[in-house]
Amino acid sequence: MGKLAYIASRALGKGHGSALPGLIAEKICPNYLSRLLSQLPDGVVLVSGTNGKTTTTKIVVDLLRSEGKKVFTNSSGSNYVRGVISAGLPLLHWGKLPMDIAVLELDEAYATHFVDQVQPKYSLLLNVLRDQLDRFGEIDKTADLLRYVAEHTTDTVVINRDDPRLAHLTRDSKIKASIHKFGASGQASQFYKTDEEIHSGVARPAVAINKNVVSLDDLTGSTATYAIDGKTYSVKLRLFGIHNALNCAAAMAMSRVILGDRFNASRSVDNLGSIRPAFGRGEIITVNQSEIRLVLVKNPSGFQLSLDSSDNLPTLIAINDAHADGRDVSWLWDVSFARLSSDDIVATTGVRADDMAVRLMYDQVNVDWVEADIERAVQRFIRKLAGGQGQIFATYTAMLKIRDILEEAND
Repeated sequence: MGKLAYIASRALGKGHGSALPGLIAEKICPNYLSRLLSQLPDGVVLVSGTNGKTTTTKIVVDLLRSEGKKVFTNSSGSNYVRGVISAGLPLLHWGKLPMDIAVLELDEAYATHFVDQVQPKYSLLLNVLRDQLDRFGEIDKTADLLRYVAEHTTDTVVINRDDPRLAHLTRDSKIKASIHKFGASGQASQFYKTDEEIHSGVARPAVAINKNVVSLDDLTGSTATYAIDGKTYSVKLRLFGIHNALNCAAAMAMSRVILGDRFNASRSVDNLGSIRPAFGRGEIITVNQSEIRLVLVKNPSGFQLSLDSSDNLPTLIAINDAHADGRDVSWLWDVSFARLSSDDIVATTGVRADDMAVRLMYDQVNVDWVEADIERAVQRFIRKLAGGQGQIFATYTAMLKIRDILEEAND
């Protein structure tokens, strides 16, 4: 029944019902998820945290596949339990999932429901930052959700050592799994900022390389230097921004744990250079000879890091306030937009286009135009680029719509 629902949802066109087949299978057989994943010889990897889940999951998958592992993942981006089932249904062969390991991105809240059904062998916990307060409440609530995941992990938990709300997990007696770490060192130590540090503006001191921690040691342009087991390795990344350079460190720490003696640091770093961004996470889409970078933004820290990594280019900011975006957009006031140059086009669109325009004015950023209708705004933006480069920052539902518009413009 689930596979029939999958075929029907595909017939409706892309973006329709990515979780519907899993919902149907789950209703018919409530323990189907555990039955599906219990077959995998290398177990399950759960990736969660406020920022970077989709991209980091993709990097882990690519690194493991480059080492010959057959990896199952929920690449559609549906990071609820039913989304995981939906991703597995089309791969079934006579009821079996012909894979070695599962690497799954899970929403912080739904990850707790997942571990109640399936205890992951490995967990990768990225960060705890303020996000969608209407859903998650205060930040310590999110930390509690990830702690629950760690307590239900059977083998190894990999954590961000620079996040104080995750670092304390090393002292949690309920966690029976071993704990490994990733983070930043050297000049890159300043890149990760907690919510408190975003407000204070005070740079954290440099952290020395620790051979037991996979760390990002430097980032110059797109060239990242990583410290692994006391040695440093450099690579030019295709992935966009400071945040993705840190996500690479997280992914390598996880793959090092999974592969064990088979892990080759030099080869792993080299493989990072061929990994492209996940959809809407800094990918470049060419339309009418214009190159447009599309960047998902959904909270203060993510938006700030994306801006800090961006170039002075014509910019469109698209802000929606649907449930998937977070209904409360007051978080925009915690981001500094001073980096945006008034010498380039800056425009706003989306349901909260006016709110975004007001916010930019307070940072003395000139807003060239405001157009609430996303399709009209994107078409106008493309015309203004006239074959040049531009960047679009968008909340989740706006990003999905814009990506469709850009792809259709290429058809």
